[in-house]
Amino acid sequence: METNSKVFDLNLMTYCLLESEPFFAAFSVYVTKIPTNSIPTAGVTADKNTTNFIMYYNPEFFKTLTTAQKLAVIKHEFYHIILEHITGRKPTNIDNMKLWNIATDLAINSFLEKDLPTFCYIPGNGMFQTYPKEQAAEWYFKKLQNDKQFAKDNNSENGNGQFDDHSQWSESADSSTISKELISEKLKNILRKSVNEVLQRGSNWGSISDSMRKEIMSRINTVIDWRKVLRYFIKTSQRSDKSSTQKRINKRTPYINPGRKMNRHANIAISIDQSGSVSDLMLIAFFAELNKLSSIATFTVIPFDCEVAEDKIYIWKRRTNHICERVLQGDTDFNAPTKYVNDHSKFDGHIILTDMCAPKPVKSMCQRMWITSSDCIQNSVFKTNEKVIAIPISNQS
Repeated sequence: METNSKVFDLNLMTYCLLESEPFFAAFSVYVTKIPTNSIPTAGVTADKNTTNFIMYYNPEFFKTLTTAQKLAVIKHEFYHIILEHITGRKPTNIDNMKLWNIATDLAINSFLEKDLPTFCYIPGNGMFQTYPKEQAAEWYFKKLQNDKQFAKDNNSENGNGQFDDHSQWSESADSSTISKELISEKLKNILRKSVNEVLQRGSNWGSISDSMRKEIMSRINTVIDWRKVLRYFIKTSQRSDKSSTQKRINKRTPYINPGRKMNRHANIAISIDQSGSVSDLMLIAFFAELNKLSSIATFTVIPFDCEVAEDKIYIWKRRTNHICERVLQGDTDFNAPTKYVNDHSKFDGHIILTDMCAPKPVKSMCQRMWITSSDCIQNSVFKTNEKVIAIPISNQS
């Protein structure tokens, strides 16, 4: 996109959110803002390759708005990301994108009507006089399909009241299943961090309504398929190894110097707590899930209790199965596997399968994640900002 950053800098404008809108201020940090003249107003998308969220905006459009309107437009775009309008919530086999675009705007503008530009689509106003406020996008979409006002010209790009640009949504929504999972998981992480920021500041949610607050909390509390979480964990743990190759043309000095080849991989350590407090049932559950996950990647398995059983460490190769085996039964010390992984710089990520019954360990030098049961999460000895997810234990036989 053609850019112009000298007229209006949205990154400076978002500083105004810090005092009055703690949640949006925290969320804003994770959205890349790019000025451009290629769209008339503003729009958001999710990059399917990097999983980053991007907000494009036209500086000249923002110059025409009041301060309240600028903040309302920013919040409008952020809501499109938060409510997954640009990714997972798009209805399948949809043949009328205009109605879906209008429906998502109606769902959001219920909460922003006082500060939005007057021409925006708002439930209860204008042609939407009979539309109730604060309904989901799917509800508005169904009502729009039965609205005679939209019987013709259904596929035009934008209506007079749709101020933002939705043209890049299709690329985000139509990306691969794995990309969608990564984007969805990244969004949950961002929402969780933003909520934690609000709670640390005294639970001041700013202008966010009670119903929207519940919607946000429900999104971070949903039950997650931890195999999807692992895909995301592996993706974000990848590092690149560069090597020379004559088969790839060097763009700077073609046919003079060799090109560069990049291999992306992730070396993941999985530490399995085999202390006496971890039951055989939980240990069986851990191995059962790892057997399923071996279809995704190769792991280094590290058995531990109060120390690491270094002679029992092994490589769990991709697409292979292993039987459950207990090799230790002492007390628990999370420092043992953490220090082992820290001392071996080859690891890019560390997953600990445990009952959480030990003090918080030292800092990990690579990103760390914890896997346990729902009961163990509630009874955890320590609190952490690191990812903690539960796997089903009670269904194991």
